[in-house]
Amino acid sequence: MELSSGNAAKKVVVFDYGFGNVRSAERALARTGAQVEITRDFDTAMNADGLLVPGVGAFAACMRGLRQARGDWIIDRRLSGGRPVMGICVGMQILFSRGIEHGEETEGLEEWPGTVGPLEADVVPHMGWNTVEAPADSELFAGLDADARFYFVHSYAVHDWQLETHNLAMHAPKVTWATHGKPFVAAVENGVLWATQFHPEKSGDAGAQLLNNWIGTL
Repeated sequence: MELSSGNAAKKVVVFDYGFGNVRSAERALARTGAQVEITRDFDTAMNADGLLVPGVGAFAACMRGLRQARGDWIIDRRLSGGRPVMGICVGMQILFSRGIEHGEETEGLEEWPGTVGPLEADVVPHMGWNTVEAPADSELFAGLDADARFYFVHSYAVHDWQLETHNLAMHAPKVTWATHGKPFVAAVENGVLWATQFHPEKSGDAGAQLLNNWIGTL
């Protein structure tokens, strides 16, 4: 993968709130040439060029950890100021309105409407490589072949969701889908807020290209 010469000037924080593969994310981002730091320090997270929010485990536990680390406030403040944020796996799921796991409903960050619920498939969890259907004008998947495969590990997803805007000054989010049993949201690009259900840091060259694409927009 050819790295952008400008990436070395980009500073990215992997937000450490206790729920995520922070070391894997750090290594993958470092390979893009960016300066990467793992921290939950408020000022460092606020001032970075990009904030990566990982997530592993249950929706409710991740939300509790995020709130305890003031991550909810940091994400909201960054987005209000037009500062890029990217969520991965449960770090994507918590951006939606709510999650339902084992009958427990938990409020999310409500950046997007939608409910995270159990995968509707014969085999759960969805674990392994899968293709995605990205919009033709996607920046996140730029330079990637249509048959590129990404690594998923999850039992929950958003199935029935589409955010539209009737404000001509705004653009509707770019939504990428994957299928495991039933189609589900695999990635979203919404202004400075991007997210993936899959793990780009575990997705080989395709994941590396995707992270390089994100870093290139910072």
